[in-house]
Amino acid sequence: MNQEKIIAFDRLAKQYGEVFSTRMAVEDYMEYNEILFSCHSCGIEGNTFTVNDTKVLKEKGLDMIPQGRTLFEAFEILDHFRAYEEMVRTVEAPLTEEYVKHLHFLLTEHTISYRHKGAKPGEYTEFDMCAGETVFGEHEKLIARVPELLRSTLLALQDKRWHPMEVAARFHGHFEWLHPFRDGNGRIGRLLVNKLLLQNNLPILIIPVEQRPVYLECMKLFRENAEPLVDFFFNTAIVRMEREIEQKRIAGEELNSGLL
Repeated sequence: MNQEKIIAFDRLAKQYGEVFSTRMAVEDYMEYNEILFSCHSCGIEGNTFTVNDTKVLKEKGLDMIPQGRTLFEAFEILDHFRAYEEMVRTVEAPLTEEYVKHLHFLLTEHTISYRHKGAKPGEYTEFDMCAGETVFGEHEKLIARVPELLRSTLLALQDKRWHPMEVAARFHGHFEWLHPFRDGNGRIGRLLVNKLLLQNNLPILIIPVEQRPVYLECMKLFRENAEPLVDFFFNTAIVRMEREIEQKRIAGEELNSGLL
């Protein structure tokens, strides 16, 4: 990984904390992230809720499903809220298979059996998997490697030669290729990425739905080359932090220029 990019990322993350995230109430900042992250992470999987739709659902629940959206999509977002909130609440909990399954249960409780008859939330797949043009290996062999991935990820985080963002990206790539669940692998994988980042006092990563084609291409390349996905993670985080810092600066200047 390019050390100059790592240094730039770390410098920007420090600035982001000083001028943006730590100046908000913790609960407000986490809810702000919850709405954006839930909208975009579910959107990558085909959910059509906009950010504003997601905000309304957060505030009103099922009393106010936006026009043109399905009940299934609403439940998918609501379950993502539950899983995100549990991840934040238990951010320091050990990364174990039991934890991953627990988070997956919350994430898919009201949707997985609708998409896949007989599938159960929080339980590994009983079938070999494919997604789009990607064919995964024998599910028994892939699932058997999940504990190894969790252990190696924790060891990599303890090794200061690895940046947490790089560890998170590599974890994500490996986890998605293991594809241990019948449904929800992308969403649970992105939740676990953010658990790793929060544990290391870094802003959460939100992959915009507009970047889905680039993201998926990096995932396809991962088996041969992890660097495109690592670079994508760094770039995505940098762009978001720069944008939000700039938005805050402009908002302050516009307000000052309009005062009587």
